[in-house]
Amino acid sequence: MTRLSGQNLLLRGYVVLVFVFVFTPIVTSFVFSVNSDRFPTIPLGHFTTHWYETIFADPDIWEAFRVSALVSVSVAILATFIGFCTAYTDYRYNFTGKALYLSLALLPPTIPLVIMGLAMLALLARINMSGQIYSIVVSHVVLCSPFAMAVVRMRLAQINPDLEPAAWNLGASPWRAMHEVIIPFCRPAIASAFCLTAAVSFDEFAVAWFVSGLNKTVPVMILEILQGNTDPQINAIGSIVFAISMSLVVIAQLIFFRKTSAPATTGI
Repeated sequence: MTRLSGQNLLLRGYVVLVFVFVFTPIVTSFVFSVNSDRFPTIPLGHFTTHWYETIFADPDIWEAFRVSALVSVSVAILATFIGFCTAYTDYRYNFTGKALYLSLALLPPTIPLVIMGLAMLALLARINMSGQIYSIVVSHVVLCSPFAMAVVRMRLAQINPDLEPAAWNLGASPWRAMHEVIIPFCRPAIASAFCLTAAVSFDEFAVAWFVSGLNKTVPVMILEILQGNTDPQINAIGSIVFAISMSLVVIAQLIFFRKTSAPATTGI
């Protein structure tokens, strides 16, 4: 028992150290975003909201947030739909080349973002679609769809495989069985995938920097502010972006794990 208690203590200590390592820079950014000194130094100056007031008074930053919000919502809708279709295809059908199909479906997140950005820029420029807001949407949908597919597929792995055939036997068409059985069962995963892909899109910088043109997202705006000087506005903007992204991720996790633990009810 003493040995097990010691191992548990070491494990907990290790987890705490990992969290400290990951979140210390983020907490530091929050602290310096309300620090009156222009440069991030110790000792700190007095508490101030000046840097937040500065960014809220800047129309370019508001425009960047508008573009990021529009892109992330559009990407979440499209990526979740594509991810659901991909996951259902994997769940329901067996066909030649299925392994290759899944490999290609899950490939984009494994590609370095700089390479992905260059490839999307080359493709979109060739078809005269670069430098627009929808250029970012298209690129982010390619990047985010595998995340949605993975979340929905985990949910489908929990369904009773006899539910949908039972609906067919009772006279439901494939589309009605989809509407009455599959979608209700997957609703928590769909909502979770929506929030997760929105968060990924809202945070993504490298691909957006290549394809956005003059339509700057918030991460691209942060880079422009950062170039050439140290500006405390970056801490304020970064704190807001982190809060939005973490909220979406936490909501996605709460929806998925809370709802998937409850028994699903379906009607035909």
